[in-house]
Amino acid sequence: MARRRRRRACGRNLLLAVNKPYGEVTRAVDNQVGKALADDGVGHIGTLDPAVTGVLVLAVGQARKLIPCVEEGRRKAYSARIVFGTQTDTDDAQGTSIKTAPVPERVLDESYARDVLSCFVGSGKQRPPRFSAIKVDGVRAYDRARAGEDFELPERDIVVYEASLAKVGTLEDPYWDCDFVVSPGTYIRALARDLGPMVGSVAHLGQLCRTASGLVTLDDCVDLQQIVDCGLDGVGALALDPVKVLGFPVVELGPKDLECVRNGRQFAPANLGPATDGALFSLINDGRLYGVWRYADGVLRPHVNCPLGVEGVSA
Repeated sequence: MARRRRRRACGRNLLLAVNKPYGEVTRAVDNQVGKALADDGVGHIGTLDPAVTGVLVLAVGQARKLIPCVEEGRRKAYSARIVFGTQTDTDDAQGTSIKTAPVPERVLDESYARDVLSCFVGSGKQRPPRFSAIKVDGVRAYDRARAGEDFELPERDIVVYEASLAKVGTLEDPYWDCDFVVSPGTYIRALARDLGPMVGSVAHLGQLCRTASGLVTLDDCVDLQQIVDCGLDGVGALALDPVKVLGFPVVELGPKDLECVRNGRQFAPANLGPATDGALFSLINDGRLYGVWRYADGVLRPHVNCPLGVEGVSA
């Protein structure tokens, strides 16, 4: 009987931000970084389609425990090109054209475009694309769509916080370049698809770049090749500050508090100050984050514990 290969762990615990290249599958980015660091457990926060570029946060070692804290409820920002006149089966440029329609001249009027985009702002419902990773009875929707199944995904609640116009194209090349800030789970492809009928035509997503994921922006990102070139010894210089990524208030741990945290024991820090029950705090000591703990009844209790410490905390 063949022995299973032991999972490799590089011993580093950190967050990284990559400007994901066009055409790369998100898992392939994880694998390339994992190969460079000799670690089989690199994870990511927020999957991007292969054709989407931009902010991709990676987690190494115990930083993977932070993924739910970083991801849950965090807004995402995108720059998108919406192309009018053609609808595709995937709602983006990688799909097959399934419908064409004339594009009214008013689409190229900037004032009109801004008025239409403003209709998206606020809470609403959205039907996700059929070619998506959402599971239907345990099967990915894109697998059902590729198999030719006839189905429709249920609508879901979304919030569009901002929808602004950057540029319009020409009648020969009708498009809108837009910037969106949205809630997690919002599909920009679906916004593009729904814009078509709103202007009396059809539309699809031509290009997409994620410009921010929570508090991480493109300015925080490095190229994938930089991580590969740095390898295990140099990757620490590229680490994100986990405190800034999380955005929670900070508690500086003394030696006794640090011992409690490493052993997962609740404690009452002397330097906490006023706090409300349920509040989350980032616990730090000597340049490392040791977890995100929840306050209740005068003490801090484990919410996410990282006893090895996540590196990258700035002074």
